[in-house]
Amino acid sequence: MAAAAVQVPVAPRRRTWSGTPEIYFTKSIDNSRLVKVEDPRRTREMRQFGIALACLFVLVMGYAFQHFKAIEYGYKIEALKSQRANLLEMNRALSLEEATLRDPERIDRIAREMGLQSPQAGQVVRMDSSMPESSGSVVASLTPVAVVSAR
Repeated sequence: MAAAAVQVPVAPRRRTWSGTPEIYFTKSIDNSRLVKVEDPRRTREMRQFGIALACLFVLVMGYAFQHFKAIEYGYKIEALKSQRANLLEMNRALSLEEATLRDPERIDRIAREMGLQSPQAGQVVRMDSSMPESSGSVVASLTPVAVVSAR
């Protein structure tokens, strides 16, 4: 019974190998002597594709150019409208100021404040062409004018 009491150690189970091992071998390939043969059909397709792409690019750029120019012209038109409105307002203000400055009552009041007097008979000589000339053409004439000085 002594033999039954001795236990035999159990070794762990080993994995079993299944399949072929993956082994990679390097292979040097020399492609320096290969010559690429051009495919004329592929060349024609690529040329057609490039032309179509260029046409599309030109069309898109033309549209973008027109669009941005329209926006730019819109801004310019609005700026010019604003400038026109400002100039019309300034013109109205200047016309009003001119009418105020040309008022005969205002001019007469300022002249009296400065000490000026109304002209006397014969002092004012009108130079309009509606007056009939007495005898022929006159190159120059001397009309006596009295000068009034306030001292």
